[in-house]
Amino acid sequence: MLSSMNLTDEQVVARALALPSEERALLADRLVESLDPAKNGQLRQLWVTEARRRRQDVRENRVNTIPRGEALDRVKRAVAK
Repeated sequence: MLSSMNLTDEQVVARALALPSEERALLADRLVESLDPAKNGQLRQLWVTEARRRRQDVRENRVNTIPRGEALDRVKRAVAK
């Protein structure tokens, strides 16, 4: 229980889930960043490795890309759900 605000964990989660999607994404980022710095560094390195792999896949035409506008539209629709 979060006594400083007199809210239960479930109430905090319910309030967080009621936020607009962009605010939930920002909250999620901040929560992840607040985790153990050593683990956060490991996670960051994993994402860097994944980003480099994906970049190489694009450069070597192993994946089909889509225009930026279409990608943003897809993301917006997914986040709005």
